[in-house]
Amino acid sequence: MKHLLKMLDLSGGEIIDILNLADQLKYELKHGIPHSHLLKGKTLGMIFQKASTRTRVSFETGMYQLGGYPLFLSSNDLQIGRGEPVQDTARVLSRYLDGIMIRTFEQKEVEALAQYGNIPIINGLTDFCHPCQVLADLMTIREFKGSFDGLKMCFIGDGNNMANSLIVGCLKVGMSVSIACPDDYQPPKEILDFAVQYGDKFEMTNSPMEAAKGADVLITDVWASMGQEGEAEKRKQAFAGYQINDELMARAKSDAMVLHCLPAHREEEITEKVFESHADEIFEEAENRLHAQKAVMVKLMAD
Repeated sequence: MKHLLKMLDLSGGEIIDILNLADQLKYELKHGIPHSHLLKGKTLGMIFQKASTRTRVSFETGMYQLGGYPLFLSSNDLQIGRGEPVQDTARVLSRYLDGIMIRTFEQKEVEALAQYGNIPIINGLTDFCHPCQVLADLMTIREFKGSFDGLKMCFIGDGNNMANSLIVGCLKVGMSVSIACPDDYQPPKEILDFAVQYGDKFEMTNSPMEAAKGADVLITDVWASMGQEGEAEKRKQAFAGYQINDELMARAKSDAMVLHCLPAHREEEITEKVFESHADEIFEEAENRLHAQKAVMVKLMAD
């Protein structure tokens, strides 16, 4: 494991190794056991072409707790935002930094940084995938359910970066996956081609009620992601009925958990009642971004 570019690049064993380390780091933090020696003297450059609350705060805090230094770089701070080729930026930053986290639009930018640089690259989010969030989701599922064995994950909504990474991550750790998306908002062919290899462990439908049947974990995301604000009204119409509510919860198992990567638009993709009923799970998931990302940084950047 040289980089974290997308969930497709990780084996099931590598995912479990990251989660095991994340659990250990979380335990140490909660019990006052220092681990600032792990990345002492290391510097992480954080490139933000898409703004974020959780990504910035969790990576900055995590790097500090590991003994390193986080360097925030907005698109206004970099020549890459004014036309410098990404391959040149990669080669320059590789001479200054020990690792780069990038949150951007196009997956090809993340891949190019890895191709032309010689330091670890972490995908903090692209329009194609969100591996850091899904590692935190998997960590949370295992915390609450004890293991992945026999579990069914159901995702309701847009076949977006979250759906893409959840499909891959959940299948690779042995879960069954059911996805409900409108016909015009399905995951890309690359993800579906991967998923069909798992046979009846993967199901895609345009019926949320069918997808949620017998689910152990229900997950959703906003209908219009960052950069899609101009499509908000169109998407509201397309996703009418794709809401996690009491009726949908009744189709899942009685002890089903609910996750949301946040921010949530209550009464759109999820009702206020369901959100608040599962707030403990959702905010533990948010916290676990810190621990999962620390594990990734240690795996990639520690000596």
